Amino acid sequence: MNMLVIEGGTVITMDGARRVERADVLVEDGQIAAVGSMTMPIGTPTLQAHGCLVLPGLIQAHTHVCQTLCRGAADDLHLLEWLRERVWPYEASLDERAMRACARLAAAELLLGGTTTILDMGTVHETDTLFDTLGRTGLRATAGKAMMDAGDGVPARMREETRRSLDESDALSARWDGTFAGRMHYAYAPRFVLSCTDGLLREVGARVRGSARVHTHASEQQAEIALVRKERGADNIAYFAALGIGGPRATLAHCVHATPEERRLLAREGTNVTHCPSSNLKLGSGIAPIPEMLAEGIHVALGADGAPCNNNLDAFVELRLAALLHKPRVGPAGMTALQALELATLGGARALGLEAELGSIEPGKRADLIVIDPGAPHVAPSPDPVSTVVYAAQSRDVRHVLVDGRLLVRDGQLTELSGLERGEVVATARAEAARLRAKS
Repeated sequence: MNMLVIEGGTVITMDGARRVERADVLVEDGQIAAVGSMTMPIGTPTLQAHGCLVLPGLIQAHTHVCQTLCRGAADDLHLLEWLRERVWPYEASLDERAMRACARLAAAELLLGGTTTILDMGTVHETDTLFDTLGRTGLRATAGKAMMDAGDGVPARMREETRRSLDESDALSARWDGTFAGRMHYAYAPRFVLSCTDGLLREVGARVRGSARVHTHASEQQAEIALVRKERGADNIAYFAALGIGGPRATLAHCVHATPEERRLLAREGTNVTHCPSSNLKLGSGIAPIPEMLAEGIHVALGADGAPCNNNLDAFVELRLAALLHKPRVGPAGMTALQALELATLGGARALGLEAELGSIEPGKRADLIVIDPGAPHVAPSPDPVSTVVYAAQSRDVRHVLVDGRLLVRDGQLTELSGLERGEVVATARAEAARLRAKS
């Protein structure tokens, strides 16, 4: 039996009572076995957390790992021109080498920043490489190939035949779901309404009505919404729902401009929404009414989106923004620190269908844990742990990261278990990005 005690930290449990207490956390065979004061046999491995904060690994429920090499190359554009002029041509140029570099760079950034789980949308190709690379890093991920069989400005290499897109997605799901000791899962990923035919979306909806998960974009920008209304005669979320794309197994990124009726639909069906504050600001999309959504019973998670529209994958930036962004409109208590932290833990777990396994520190859940050192000047004196995490802490304050009880970051450095060496990962990413620029 593999055992580890995280000793002496202040544990932000995120359990039903939202307890915060000084406690040890016992990890056995990848699970949380106990939380509390404990005496262990001499020789039991320990990870010191005295003076530190211990909390569930952060979960980002909307990322684009494949876009990481496009960081800084698609700034200051509206969504549709951003896609057509920069992001889609970049994705069309990706090959196996570049995808592996993307995934390793993203995984290094995510793990060092305390993100232990992601819901990711790949591109049309190289999805096997995406799964294989992420799985080897130790990160937990639910991902899927982007499905695109329609749309203006879609490069030829990315425009699929409908049947092939569905067949390939089915095969990828069968091949990768549940692999890497259960850390990898599949989600069907039709990109958004404008890149998918009605027939493709109906077929995805039929799979969701079975047992599949789906991850897509909806109601991000007004120009997109206007085109959807013109082409499909309905708003994004309502159109998706009519085709079966909704409910607890569906996660819709953004939903910035959901209509009141669509918000009622989201709440009624239990559809998950991912709030992406940095991306929505940088692309000029708007500010999703998250406090209202939460009050209406809508399930909300948090995500950084992709490196070209953020430009980082830092969950702490998103936490702070999620808590601050809505206060001028709804008041200082309209979005509390605890609510923001719930989005990045329990909300993310629910969006991936993993709420029984992740999102809180409780016996029986997976040992996806992070330890934060609040000793830096920008964090001290830290009387309120939750406030410290949301309003003051930064990704550089992450000391240790465990996924399934495996220590992937120790003392702020990637371990051998991650298979990632920081200098090599960055150097390779720079070389591959240069190669892609020359190629495209």
